Amino acid sequence: MPTNPTYPGVYIEEVPGGVRTITGVATSITAFVGRAARGPVNAATRVQSFADYERAFGGLWTESTMSYAVQHFFRHGGAEALIVRVFNPGASTLEGLTAAIALDDGGGGTALTLEAAGPGAWGNALQASVDHDTRDPTDDTLFNLTVEERDAPGGTNVLAAEAFLNVSTDPTSARYVVEVLAEGSALVSVRDGVVDARPEAVEDQAADGAGGDGDAITDAEITGSEADREGLYALEEADLFNLLCLPPLTRTTDVDPATLAAAAGYCKDRRAMLIADPEADWTDVPAAETGVNDLRTAIGTDDATNVIAYFPRLMTADPLNENRTTAFAPCGAVAGIIARTDAGRGVWKAPAGLDASFSGVRAFSYRLTDAQNGTLNPLGLNCLRTFPVTGNVVWGARTLAGADRLASEWKYVPVRRLALFIEESLYRGTQWVVFEPNDEPLWAQIRLNVGAFMQNLFRQGAFQGSSPREAYFVKCDSETTTQNDIDQGIVNILVGFAPLKPAEFVIIKIQQIAGDLGT
Repeated sequence: MPTNPTYPGVYIEEVPGGVRTITGVATSITAFVGRAARGPVNAATRVQSFADYERAFGGLWTESTMSYAVQHFFRHGGAEALIVRVFNPGASTLEGLTAAIALDDGGGGTALTLEAAGPGAWGNALQASVDHDTRDPTDDTLFNLTVEERDAPGGTNVLAAEAFLNVSTDPTSARYVVEVLAEGSALVSVRDGVVDARPEAVEDQAADGAGGDGDAITDAEITGSEADREGLYALEEADLFNLLCLPPLTRTTDVDPATLAAAAGYCKDRRAMLIADPEADWTDVPAAETGVNDLRTAIGTDDATNVIAYFPRLMTADPLNENRTTAFAPCGAVAGIIARTDAGRGVWKAPAGLDASFSGVRAFSYRLTDAQNGTLNPLGLNCLRTFPVTGNVVWGARTLAGADRLASEWKYVPVRRLALFIEESLYRGTQWVVFEPNDEPLWAQIRLNVGAFMQNLFRQGAFQGSSPREAYFVKCDSETTTQNDIDQGIVNILVGFAPLKPAEFVIIKIQQIAGDLGT
């Protein structure tokens, strides 16, 4: 702030430089919504490796197509994922299929009930032990609690164990058992937060066996309730995601196009891309041609700009079925390849080509020829191809709106994703502008900071052009923001860029020339 001079001498003022660095957001955080063996329901949980997924959601499970998709994601270069577990209790309820351990109070009643951290048969293998050897044996509110997960109900092999010393039944205590378990336990919580008394000492109290895996999920669990933040709307709790995968509901049941349409609309609102899997009945090119047109019709051409579709499915080993070759949806593996491309080359590089190779994929469910590829590519359906020596690769980089007949400006995946990256980065990086005085000094700061961000992208090779003038522009002045805008509290910032478009077709012209005819 300005200095008020009151005495003769030298005064020092620190003058703000007006530089506010705009940092680019992450580009390949991938959200998965589907069934899992365990874990929280309708909550977006961040995992950074498949080992994290195994600890939180139980790893590979035959009934969970999502578990395989997540494994494929990390195998192909993915680094960060958000997992939303959905659950279909069928005729029961979530609580009815959640295992519990009732701890007695020593007088014939129940002191408190521990419930598994999420429904599922896994909870039936939980056991709890209680003792009163606390720091103050005279305090009848204190007890020690140990919870173990065994390999099976009544089993002897301990998979995980948690010990909570000197927990209390007193709600005013810093060691109140309800809060301690809520913050520190990955296995159990206190059901309904109700504690009636201190539990009596007991060893290896088993769960009640009520845990169950429910029925196969349906589209209703995927779409969920937006108001209650269920299903894909559980991602409202997440700050950012860039890619969304909805693996098939079961190994034989695909996600309905209406559900994909809802997901595409949500992705557009969140500046993310939906990766759409080929349906199981896309067994040949005519079926895929009809299927992708039907999918685009269901989603709508406007939201199709935020959808990427691939064909065919992957044929790879199933570790839970003696490594027999099995067909899997490609969304997880493709998302991993996109993440790998972003990390190595940038979001402006098409996630396709010889570098976009698959790992551990034995073949595809249908082997495409060049001619068949030429039929599907103009429809906006990206093909997965097998080439000699090169192996299995992604061979297409169009959005679902990339059909030739639509002539969309968002025809190519890297162009659309670069635009979303710039939009999200500028949205977050210009929050400081709100409530600032709307005049030339502010406009100059905006031009400086947004221009510096765009210049950094230009230096990384994100745009066309040999000079910044050819590659991008940032305009914020009295032309973009009129007096009427100022009166309404509006500042307009105009940003343009020349995107790089992939060399989708390489044409080599060969001409035969006559030799030297001179004598």
